[in-house]
Amino acid sequence: MHWLVDGYNVIRRAPELAARERESLQAGREALCRLLSTAARLSGDRFTAVFDGDQGGGSLPGGLGVHVVFSSGRESADQVLARRAAAGVTLVSNDREVRQAATRAGAITVTADDFLARLSKASRAPAPHKEDEEPTKPREKKGNPR
Repeated sequence: MHWLVDGYNVIRRAPELAARERESLQAGREALCRLLSTAARLSGDRFTAVFDGDQGGGSLPGGLGVHVVFSSGRESADQVLARRAAAGVTLVSNDREVRQAATRAGAITVTADDFLARLSKASRAPAPHKEDEEPTKPREKKGNPR
């Protein structure tokens, strides 16, 4: 699955990410990218985080399974999100207009709060217990038994 994430919108909905953003915008972005990279590793999903840029825009890798996009000075991150939304993409934002544009484009939409709850739940999923695993069969012995 490909997730299109409204970067600052998600950062400001998670207290631990918002705390990092108060240090600096870059610290907030890096914290979000670490969270998304962990989710990508656990799920195999791809994430594109979109942020407002102040210059010419651009993109860069944000970690395993994460791509970062900055809007140019001529358009907002919301416009980039609406433009990139398409069928087969799940858009994450609390912005009603962005979600409506994404829905019109055929994308699935999820609020930032629901997305963060899903990530939290997935990261706390218990590891299988030994008794839950398939019992191992004894190895077949080969060769002369004497």
